[in-house]
Amino acid sequence: MKKLILLVCLLVPGLASAAGSEYPLDHADYDLTDKASLQRGAQTFMNYCLGCHQMQYQRYQRTFKDLGIPDDIGQENLQFTGEKVFEHIKNAMPVDSAKKWFGAPPPDLTLVARVRGPDWLYTYLRTFYEDPSKPFGVNNKVFPDVGMPHVLQELQGLPRETSEEQLVDGEKVMREVGIKTDGSGLLSDAEYDKVVLDLVNFLVYTGEPVTLERQALGKKVLIFILVLFVFVFLLKKEYWRDVH
Repeated sequence: MKKLILLVCLLVPGLASAAGSEYPLDHADYDLTDKASLQRGAQTFMNYCLGCHQMQYQRYQRTFKDLGIPDDIGQENLQFTGEKVFEHIKNAMPVDSAKKWFGAPPPDLTLVARVRGPDWLYTYLRTFYEDPSKPFGVNNKVFPDVGMPHVLQELQGLPRETSEEQLVDGEKVMREVGIKTDGSGLLSDAEYDKVVLDLVNFLVYTGEPVTLERQALGKKVLIFILVLFVFVFLLKKEYWRDVH
C-alpha cells in the first residue's frame, strides 16, 4: 500500500507536497514557452544549486538545445568543471562528505518539480527565515527543520520572521505577519520573487522536457480524430442508406 501511495505521488505532480505541507502555498505562474525565463532559471541553478544538487538524468546538450542556447555559449557560461557538452548535469561533491555535512546526500533535482509541485518549490524558496538554533542558521516554513542553508541569501538578504501587536478579543497579542529581509540582499523583494519563479520554471522543464511537444502533439491528435469522425459518420450514413 505504501509503495502504491509513493507511486501515485510521483506520477501526480504536487500531490506529495500537498500531503506533507500544511503551510499555504503561493501560486507559481511559470511559463514553459518563455525561453528567456528558462535561460535565467538555468543560470541560477548552475550558479547556486549545482554545487550540491545534481541533475543526473538531464544532459547539458539537451538543455542547451531546448532553451535555445548555442553549445559554445552554454559551455562557456553554464559549465564550470570541464564536463563535455553531452554529459549529464552532475557535480563533484563526494557522497561521504555530503552525508557528513548535511546528514544525508542532497537529493537529485531532475524530477523535483514533478514530485513536489511548482507551487511547493516557489513557496519553499521564498520562506526561509533566520533561526540561530539550526546548524545553518535558517529554517523554512514549508519544510520545517530543513537540512540545507539558504543558498539564495546573497540575493534575498537575511529573512526574518516579523510579528506585530494585534487586538484579539479585547487583548493585545503578538502575531506573526510574515517574513521580511534585512535589506542586505542584492535584489528587491519583487526581483527576488522573479528569480525564484525563473528557477522554478527551469525545474518544471527538467521534470518533463517534452511537455510542450506532448501538448502540441495532443492537439494535433484531437484534430485528426475530429476530422476522422466526420468522414466515418458520412461513410456510415452512405453505407446504411440502402439498408432497410
